[in-house]
Amino acid sequence: MLREILSVSGRPGLFRLLSQGKNALIVESLVDKRRTPVHASDRVVSLAEIAIYTTEGEKPLGEVLDLIYASAEGKEVDLKVVGASKERVFEFMESVLPTYDKSRVYPTDVKKMISWYNMLVKDGFTHFVAKEEEAKTEQPAE
Repeated sequence: MLREILSVSGRPGLFRLLSQGKNALIVESLVDKRRTPVHASDRVVSLAEIAIYTTEGEKPLGEVLDLIYASAEGKEVDLKVVGASKERVFEFMESVLPTYDKSRVYPTDVKKMISWYNMLVKDGFTHFVAKEEEAKTEQPAE
């Protein structure tokens, strides 16, 4: 689900991948639905490739967003309240993911993750991990 959602360095918001050309990607902003090209020189990251550091390793962003969705009961998170202080940011993160690595996860990371969560919820997302991906992570490795 998050594989086609992109973060483009230097551009605010998130983008949905529409098509791929020879030297550019065509993306659509989740905020204003404007379509623009993203060139090969731009730094682009799929949200499916991002993970949060925990004491047990790394947790994929999609799973963390699902935890936020359950915690917020499907509503947007008020970033002004959560981001009011560093302590509030860490309290929120502790309530959602108690095993996050306190030394490697910064307040700015949490704020960005909350703003992404809010954009995705506004766009209609209710699940952030595809069913196939859940099945792969639940099966024991051989």
